[in-house]
Formats: sequence, structure tokens, C-alpha cells
Amino acid sequence: MRVTKSTFVSLAVILAVASLTAKALGQTSSVSTGPDAVATITQMENASVKADMAGDSSFVEKNYAENFTGGSSWGKWETKQAILADMKDSKNNKTNSEAISDLNVRVYGDTAIATYKSTYDSLYHSERRARTILSTDTFALQNGSWKLVASHSSELAK
Repeated sequence: MRVTKSTFVSLAVILAVASLTAKALGQTSSVSTGPDAVATITQMENASVKADMAGDSSFVEKNYAENFTGGSSWGKWETKQAILADMKDSKNNKTNSEAISDLNVRVYGDTAIATYKSTYDSLYHSERRARTILSTDTFALQNGSWKLVASHSSELAK
């Protein structure tokens, strides 16, 4: 069988398109979306508590998506920019204690969901707040890194 130049060109184009399609769909990603992703998200959730306790805004800068939205257990929407502004005002905003438990991370391709219970005592806009909440955090794989894109918390039933 003789392979013509047009057949060879057609096969090369098909292979190139298939390769680019796989890459565009993230099928060649070097960031794990399996057990390593669960470990990464678990580490991020625990590091978030340490950053809250230390008033370390670099964690939010690095790990929150630019368009992050959070629904607090106090019925307010929060953005990354608002959280960073609050963290700069440590006189009126600080975490005195915080602990998470019952952490469960599930990964769905380039999306991960973390659910957990959090007990905290903090000062927020000069008001003391202490309670236990149930939280759901949604992470997305963006440019090779996991980013917190959304969060929602509700007060634990009494």
C-alpha cells in the first residue's frame, strides 16, 4: 500500500488536533486530581487555620481565587478583597482560637469539595464571635494550583 502525501498530512493533522484537545481538556495535567489532591486540599484547610490564628494574609493572597465568594454563618457575603482588608485591621479583627474537625475532601477532576466542622472564637469588626459552624469549601484547579473559589458556612444546630 502506497501512502500519499495528502494521507500523511491528514494523519499528522489528526494527531496534532487530538494532542491539543487532550491538553486543552486537562488530560495531561501534571497536578494530581486523585489521592495527592485530597492530601493537598487537606493540608490547605489545616494551613488556613494556622494562617487565621497568626493573622497571616499571605495564605489568602496565595490560595483564594481572585473572584472568591464566601457566605458566612452570619448571613453576609465575603470577597477575597474584603477578607484581606479585614486582616489588615488586626485591632478589630483577629482569631483567638480555631479548630476544625470531621474534614472530608472529595475530588471530581479539576474540582474539589471539602466539608468540615469549625469551632472558633474571634473578634470581627470589634465584635466577639464564638460558635461552631459547618462549612463547605469549593476548590478549582487553576493554572496548575488549587484555589479556593467559594465557601459557605452555617451555624451548627443546637
